[in-house]
Amino acid sequence: MTCIKNTTRGCCFATDEATGETTAHNCPGGHKLEVFDWMADLPDPLAENEIFEVQFKNTRKGYYRNQTGAELRNGDIVAVEASPGHDIGIVTLSGELVAKQMKRTGFNPQGLEFKKIYRKAKPGDIEKWQEAIALEHPTMIRSRQIAADLHLNMKIGDVEYQGDKLKAIFYYIADERVDFRELIKVLAEQFRIRVEMRQIGARQEAGRIGGIAPCGRELCCSTWINNFSSVTIGAARHQEISLNPQKLAGQCGKLKCCLNYELDSYIDARRAFPRLSGPLEAADGSYHLVKSDIFRKLMWFSPDPHSTAIMIPLTTERVRQIVAMNRRGEKVDKLEDAALLAAQHSAPAEPEIKNVVGEESITRFDDSRGGRNNGRGGRNRNRGGRGGNKSQTQAARQQQKPQQQQQQQKSQQKPQQPQQQQKQQQPQGGKSAQQVTARPELAQRGGNGRGAEQARPELATTNRNADGSSRGGTNNRRRRPAGGNANSKPNTDNHNGGSNPNGNHRNGGGERA
Repeated sequence: MTCIKNTTRGCCFATDEATGETTAHNCPGGHKLEVFDWMADLPDPLAENEIFEVQFKNTRKGYYRNQTGAELRNGDIVAVEASPGHDIGIVTLSGELVAKQMKRTGFNPQGLEFKKIYRKAKPGDIEKWQEAIALEHPTMIRSRQIAADLHLNMKIGDVEYQGDKLKAIFYYIADERVDFRELIKVLAEQFRIRVEMRQIGARQEAGRIGGIAPCGRELCCSTWINNFSSVTIGAARHQEISLNPQKLAGQCGKLKCCLNYELDSYIDARRAFPRLSGPLEAADGSYHLVKSDIFRKLMWFSPDPHSTAIMIPLTTERVRQIVAMNRRGEKVDKLEDAALLAAQHSAPAEPEIKNVVGEESITRFDDSRGGRNNGRGGRNRNRGGRGGNKSQTQAARQQQKPQQQQQQQKSQQKPQQPQQQQKQQQPQGGKSAQQVTARPELAQRGGNGRGAEQARPELATTNRNADGSSRGGTNNRRRRPAGGNANSKPNTDNHNGGSNPNGNHRNGGGERA
């Protein structure tokens, strides 16, 4: 059995492979404007209620009376009364909470007659309901084309078919009054249904579509807001929010509804602030109000009204005192608040963030690069290529000098080998590494005698003959093939060594024939 989830209705459709019947079941958490029934697990409800809340597509809901006496629970798919025909919806709320929900949404049941709940939906009703849902998107696209052909200044945002496919509701947005009598005739003739036009606002459209708000949560208009109150730019001014239209506008293009959530708290807190008709006068000049903290009851003043480089904080009580003195023609000697300064000195010091690791330093990688170059013998120190580092600081160079001195001291402390052992290590026709160079660290690393064998023992074991004698160290040169030029000198360097069959060296260093 394969389930197909429908996000606009909050249910899943499935077809039984054995019988071929179409079934549907509720998907908890998939409805818009969903209500948590916190009284559902009570053993004895306070009162029985015949009124149920039934939800249709997206945010459309209605209240219906169960006169048949059938036992209904939240999540049941039912067939309800409509005009004309019947509609299919899902029971989302029952019991005592229905009356509280009607009061919250502003629905007044007095003088109204509730429509009836016929029955639980049968497989035939569900199959016809699924066919009606499949017609909604093509109908919306076609209706937009018809409205454009009739040159109507309106936008059709959504189409909702009734469960029996006899009627469809067209939701549209328009900035001005639209005469859509001709449009209704064309739609009724095109789709062979009864047409109902329903105008909605930009906020209602955003609630029907849904989405994620900039705060990271689901849109309030699609989760819990039923009645939309007007939002003005004054709400942002009272809360001292930056008047940036891109930040203040929601997905609907209007001002965010959340600007009104804390507006009353800010208005009440502002009553404790003194009203200023001008700058504060002091002996050293005038100070203008540039910032205020409403909940901490602090006001910041600056000598320049267009700059925040110098800001002096004052409490609201101190500001009242200075304003009273200015009205009497007096000026304060210095614009400061003694009580605020005493409170700052007595308060515990805030923890400071110190750069103990050095991860904020710009030259934090210079030492590591210098250490690598020193390990190589400083070959790339003065080069302009990748290995060079011309922009080393003076501190980095001073750190490199002790490392070089330590390496030289270690090399000088090594005991010298006996002269007889040096002769055995000396290759045929060559000299020992100590005689060749004056740098012992290079002699240990690249010598031709046993100094190279001690530095790399794995090569020393492979370069010995069967009788135990050495084959000339690690710098073995290739033999010149027969027929080569006798006047050409062999290359004594070990960089890219070897010769080609013609007797010419590859990378220079030897004479060409």
